[in-house]
Amino acid sequence: VSTGFPLSVVAQSPSSGQNIAPVYEGFETNPDGSFNLLFGYYNRNWEEQIDVPVGPENYLEPGGPDRGQPAHFFPRRNQFVFRIHVPADFGDKEVVWTLTTNGVTERAYGTLRPAYAVDAVVMSANFGAGGQTGFRPSLTGNLPPELTLESEKTMTVEIGEPVTLSAVATDDGKPGRQSISSRSIGQSHFVPNSATGLRLSWFRYRGPGEVMFDPAQTKVWEDRRDGGDSPWSAGWQTPPIPPDNRWTVQATFSEPGTYVLRALAHDGGLIKYEDVTVIVRR
Repeated sequence: VSTGFPLSVVAQSPSSGQNIAPVYEGFETNPDGSFNLLFGYYNRNWEEQIDVPVGPENYLEPGGPDRGQPAHFFPRRNQFVFRIHVPADFGDKEVVWTLTTNGVTERAYGTLRPAYAVDAVVMSANFGAGGQTGFRPSLTGNLPPELTLESEKTMTVEIGEPVTLSAVATDDGKPGRQSISSRSIGQSHFVPNSATGLRLSWFRYRGPGEVMFDPAQTKVWEDRRDGGDSPWSAGWQTPPIPPDNRWTVQATFSEPGTYVLRALAHDGGLIKYEDVTVIVRR
């Protein structure tokens, strides 16, 4: 079965047991002169999803340990997962994310070094909206989706009781809807290539147990394997936009605790996200 990667690469990328590297993606400049430091991560496993609660093994400094980082980590590459706002006079300071997984500690250093400047074109190319060339004309002038939560920001439910989540997302139509050709099956996918067009997924960002979503949600991590059933895998097509641009799901929790569920609106190049906190009681 083809994976879209050379067999030697797959053999060197085990399904489990490897660690996660935090990644500093770069910084974006805000209109008021302040900045956002952008972080993501690279889970070296193909299958293993790892939970690391905020604390001694998952913290940022200064200002931590909690600066909005994830505590549930999907496989492989996950880009631009969270941002940290810093003032215009941040200068040569840095924000450090320390993450320990499977016995290995790694750090990512967020700075304002010019080489790390990120804009919409860079972000879109990194996500793969530009295809194998890194650019499509339909990306010109692209704006991030607009996203509005219709759910409460904080909810409390009993264990086993489904909670309904709803969000409305709209987009400017750039880039246009485009799937990844199934003709690319068996080809190497080292250059990011993503299906485009507005989509939205709900997923667990933090929380102690499994969360079951109904209906099942589109993957948010870069599964580039053929048959990976993700926006980065050959043949995947962006689902139709639901009526009134409203994405509604039911979430059920496997165990009590405090969860953060994220709604991620994505047009293939740019993103917008909102979080909901759900307290699950026994």
